[in-house]
Amino acid sequence: MTTPCTIRPAPRLRHATLSDQLAREDAAEDAQRLSPDDRTTCPLHRRWIHQCVASPVHVNAITRHRWCRRCAVPLTVTVDEVTRTVTMVCPACGDGGSPATARLVVACRASLGFAPVSTY
Repeated sequence: MTTPCTIRPAPRLRHATLSDQLAREDAAEDAQRLSPDDRTTCPLHRRWIHQCVASPVHVNAITRHRWCRRCAVPLTVTVDEVTRTVTMVCPACGDGGSPATARLVVACRASLGFAPVSTY
């Protein structure tokens, strides 16, 4: 049994504006210098990936992004911007880890490092 995908805290990276990062990643992906799995931004939602990764459109049963093959359910996502942690786990079996989900967690972690800390 694999363990749930959890990566703790993201290091602070250089500040990048969302619009600048989206443009850089769009260009890099178009030039095939960046895999869509490694983006820190979401080209569909036009947000940092950690801000929209819980959306149903980020679940893919074929590639196993946010998907538990054994239970055939989407993984639950928890993003804590204060502690800068990202967790994706199967609500049924508590597992659900996959290489695709692990890459998504890494992208979310990097996204947290770029995005300014939310102040409410």
